[in-house]
Amino acid sequence: MHKRKIAVITCSRADYGLLYWIIKGIQEDTDLELQLTVTGMHLSPEFGLTIKEIEKDGFPIIEKVEMLLSSDTEEAIAVSMGLGLIGFAKAYSKLKPDIIIVLGDRFEIHSAVSAAIPFRIPIAHIHGGESTEGLIDELIRHSITKMSHIHCASAEKYKRRIIQMGEKPENVFCYGAPGIDNIFKLNLLNRDSLCEDQNLPKDNKIGVVTFHPVTLELNTAESQISELLEALQGTEGIYWAFTFPNADTSGRVIIGKIEEFVKKNPKKRRVFVSMGQQRYLSLLKNASVMVGNSSSGIIEAPAFQLPVVNIGDRQKGRIKDANVIDVKECKKELILKAIKKAISIEFSESLKGLKNSYGPGNSSQKIIRKIKEAPLGENLIKKHFHNILQ
Repeated sequence: MHKRKIAVITCSRADYGLLYWIIKGIQEDTDLELQLTVTGMHLSPEFGLTIKEIEKDGFPIIEKVEMLLSSDTEEAIAVSMGLGLIGFAKAYSKLKPDIIIVLGDRFEIHSAVSAAIPFRIPIAHIHGGESTEGLIDELIRHSITKMSHIHCASAEKYKRRIIQMGEKPENVFCYGAPGIDNIFKLNLLNRDSLCEDQNLPKDNKIGVVTFHPVTLELNTAESQISELLEALQGTEGIYWAFTFPNADTSGRVIIGKIEEFVKKNPKKRRVFVSMGQQRYLSLLKNASVMVGNSSSGIIEAPAFQLPVVNIGDRQKGRIKDANVIDVKECKKELILKAIKKAISIEFSESLKGLKNSYGPGNSSQKIIRKIKEAPLGENLIKKHFHNILQ
């Protein structure tokens, strides 16, 4: 009997964490063959060489596609996309997958999907239909949607948007966000265990900071991270745990500023290059506040009823729950005011019983079942534009 060969593409610690239970489920299914392919930041020592985490988890890596340059200029990103196109073409020629699974909106994933078109390999896309108006990811995500054949949206609103883009309703599904599965399936650490494991102080409140470049804005990264760090300087009684930004334009500017900030007072601040999903989610579970512009503040944080200060336009357009306090301008005074509100007893009390708009979990099993059972013939590959206008 022919096993369905499923190539799963992962390019970063973030998407690997979200794909983990999908990868594991495919590996354990005797009717499926996992073709795990890693690329992008996973292969970069600068971003933690997170391929080691994947290997440590016991997943066999079938293919590595090198594409990331040691630069984050506009030219370097574009060249990286070209290198990825070449690398994935070679990978598909060798692997001959029956279907490819991708998640999200990274430029690395755009290269992976584009390379699949001449091979007529169907694409299953997770987290399509979402909107992030401040990022090139917005353009990339919708491009991937139009190149994909099976769509696994994280919310009903996003499902409707994918159909609005002309995708056939019978190929669009709302399964929730697979990252939520980690919260219920991983053995998350309690406060004492986390502090001992990561050498964090037990007496202070913990604040998590993840701030990425806003890639559709020109030369704003340095001024924005400076305003944010000045705001954090003005807080009392909070130990700030920073995570690294993505490998986007100006990402290294943000890294440099964060490392400089942490060095000035290492007893009250720390930067993590990569923590892995269990420790990162344990950090969110035990934190008092999250600050920055990361999607994890929008998608995972509500499950912990964690207050989030969301800065700027990076997540503009996404569904947000009541735990999110939006700060439209990246200004020190506005950020500090929002942090004070977020850590107040009144705000924390208001979040009790909060339900996550991105689902209750168990998305991964639904996605695997659909990928396993879906007909992959010509009717799927030849896309018909579904016109909602009569």
